[in-house]
Amino acid sequence: MGHRLSKIYTRTGDDGTTGLGDGSRTQKDSLRVETFGTVDELNSAIGVMIASIDHEKMASMLLDVQHDLFDLGGELCIPGSEMIADRHTKRLEDELDQLNADLPPLKDFILPGGSKSAAQAHLARTICRRAERRLISLARQEPVNEPAIRYLNRLSDLLFVTARTLARADGAGEVLWDHERDR
Repeated sequence: MGHRLSKIYTRTGDDGTTGLGDGSRTQKDSLRVETFGTVDELNSAIGVMIASIDHEKMASMLLDVQHDLFDLGGELCIPGSEMIADRHTKRLEDELDQLNADLPPLKDFILPGGSKSAAQAHLARTICRRAERRLISLARQEPVNEPAIRYLNRLSDLLFVTARTLARADGAGEVLWDHERDR
């Protein structure tokens, strides 16, 4: 890392711009900043999940994801850089396969909830989907690393299966959508 922040406020963003990793400046509401800001929000949501679960293996898996997301944020902050590769997505697929093997097949839609940690996983999943949408929008305007799009798509799947796993492990079970309920 080139330099460390010794002072948190710089006042350079007071005009509504922010610095990118390549030294250029852009508007704080630009699509690029919105995209890496959403990735950062997702990383924070996963941090909340980690703090609330009592599953060491899952916490370790999610910590790896946090590192990946920090790399993705860096990638997005430095236009043209690539830090996420297909091997990252493959790791998610391996984790997904392991977790999903112990779950019954889905027959109904699942509502976000079940337990506190499962609900947090569902929240992270929805933030992940938003980050993916932002990244796809950015890709329409300028080149982005294709493996990053695949990574976010697979991560949302992993977070869904994580929510299912946590709901069961916490003893709460999954909350199924009742499409025939009295309206």
